[in-house]
Amino acid sequence: LALGRASGAVTAWATSPGGCKIVQSTADCTGRWLRSAPGNLRGDTEELLLDDNTIQVLGNTSLLSYHQLRQLSLTKNRLELIEPGAFLSSQGLHVLSLADNLLFTNYSLTAAALSSLPALRMLDLAGNHLTEDMVSALVRNLSSLESLSVARNVIMRLDSSIFTNLTQLLELNLEKNYIFEIDQAFEGLQRLQRLNVAYNYLPCVVEFGLTQLRVLNVSNNAIEWFLALESDDLFELEVLDLSHNRLLFFPVLPRQSKLHSLLLQDNVMSFYQRLPNGTSLAHVKVQFLLIDGNSTTVTTVSLWDEICHSNLSSLRLLDMSQNQVWYLPEGFLAQMPSLTHLKLNQNCLETFHLSSGDPLATLTELDLSQNRLTELGARDVLSNLQLFNLSANRLRALPPGVFTYTRKITTVDLSHNRLDLCPQPAVAGEEERPPCVDVRGLETLTHLSLAGCGLQGLGGHPFQGTSLMHLDLSDNSRALSGGLGWLRDLSLTLRVLSLRNTNLSSAALDFSALHSLVRLDLSGNSLSAFPGSLNGLRLRSLDLRDNRLPALPPGVVHAPLARSLRELYLARNPYNCCTLGWWDALRRVPGLRVADGRDVTCSYASRTLSPAALPEPVLRGCRWHTADLALLYLVLALPTCLTLLVAFAVVFLTFKQKLLKMVKSRCGASSPY
Repeated sequence: LALGRASGAVTAWATSPGGCKIVQSTADCTGRWLRSAPGNLRGDTEELLLDDNTIQVLGNTSLLSYHQLRQLSLTKNRLELIEPGAFLSSQGLHVLSLADNLLFTNYSLTAAALSSLPALRMLDLAGNHLTEDMVSALVRNLSSLESLSVARNVIMRLDSSIFTNLTQLLELNLEKNYIFEIDQAFEGLQRLQRLNVAYNYLPCVVEFGLTQLRVLNVSNNAIEWFLALESDDLFELEVLDLSHNRLLFFPVLPRQSKLHSLLLQDNVMSFYQRLPNGTSLAHVKVQFLLIDGNSTTVTTVSLWDEICHSNLSSLRLLDMSQNQVWYLPEGFLAQMPSLTHLKLNQNCLETFHLSSGDPLATLTELDLSQNRLTELGARDVLSNLQLFNLSANRLRALPPGVFTYTRKITTVDLSHNRLDLCPQPAVAGEEERPPCVDVRGLETLTHLSLAGCGLQGLGGHPFQGTSLMHLDLSDNSRALSGGLGWLRDLSLTLRVLSLRNTNLSSAALDFSALHSLVRLDLSGNSLSAFPGSLNGLRLRSLDLRDNRLPALPPGVVHAPLARSLRELYLARNPYNCCTLGWWDALRRVPGLRVADGRDVTCSYASRTLSPAALPEPVLRGCRWHTADLALLYLVLALPTCLTLLVAFAVVFLTFKQKLLKMVKSRCGASSPY
């Protein structure tokens, strides 16, 4: 008996002779290389997990001891056959998972075994190489089923005979098959609420009339048309996913539904009443000539009608990103008074206008990024907006006062537009200043991205009255030419600051006022020395990649910065292999991780090396280059001094007698005693 802790509670578990873990009424035999189901477990076992074994046959006697079995999982085995009497002693089984096996080999016998499960509610047959005929045989007598998965099989066509008896089915998963046609296959499933036909080959959906369905996922097919049945019946549909298809037009939805999420991402959808060349199809008529025997009928209709006849009053999420939409029809958004999330990014929009006639007071997220916007008109109508993404457009200005009534705005992304911030620095000889974006006084604003906006010499107090926590100023080569004094208004709130690729070259920049900063990105600049003002900050992440740093100061490991830092990026700097004392010291700092340590290199005699594994000749060379200069001079002077001393001694000994006589003759005198 052992004790295992789960969710704060102490649970007793035991191990059976076959290596299975027993927790109360659950036996977990996963990954035990079992070739058959164990027969020596407790008779009151209710859940048996046999996943990831090598079982090929579930025999008539395999489950004979488990009369109370409610859940059985045989996922990822080599199961080819379930004998007809295998479940006779476990007829109370509710959940059966047979995914990722080889049931196609003996499916008719396996079908006979499944037919003896009158209480089965959930069945997973995914990944068994089953055709539609095999599926029909396997589920024919399972009228109690509420959830069925036949995903990842080889089903190609569905008709009304496949799921005939599944009158209680609530959920059906058919994703990742080869389905190209569905002919009234779901008409008898009156209780079906969730249908997943994603990742197949459906070319269209027409006469959609499943009124009871709540969730329909037909994403990742080849659908060009979606046409709901023309009916005034109320559809229960709440979520419709048509993303990643080939839709040409906005889908024709049920007239009455409870739809709250419509996903149309990644199609080729557009509106066609106005063409990009200026042509309008609003008043173009088309005549159809219908000849039936001796009767001829002429019908005249409009070539294009953009009026949406569906009730979209409950729609909250509309995702039309990654399409070819270049305009929205007049009054299109007015039909969606409950809309909270609107995604129109990655389209071809050149202008976007919202007026007081578009009741979008509930909108909290608006994504217009990656379009071709040159003009934006959205004033006084976005009172509840929280996230506004306008990045990667062609905007040079925003409407004056666009943020005046956005009292809940928290995140604004204006990156990669040609915008200026207010107040702008005065330029000599310039009478009229270009328009600018004013974010001052937005007390709720916490995230702002101005990357790649071509900002010029920020100054004054552009962020006064805001509570910015995240600020991205990267890719603005002239934004910091006047220093960092304008950031003082954010000293108490700013936590994340990106100054990547802003042409920083001076280590004298003063960051000391940014007491709350925890993440700083200085990568892609020209720093040749470590900014000393960073030592007093308590950063948790610092990025110094792609600069010109030859080394970090040795004292950095003793500063408050080193004690708080948890993540450091240092790659692609010209470090000197002979001055790596700081590197060794950094690696000894507890809790600090050099995230790109494997990419850090240093230079030695035109060679690029890894500081973690310097060869011994390089280390010896570095010791020579870094030796004390006084010792070096001593080593150089010592041979010279010795040579001179030896030469003097030789000369003295050679001419000793002559020298002594010369001295005596010149200086010597007899002394009286």
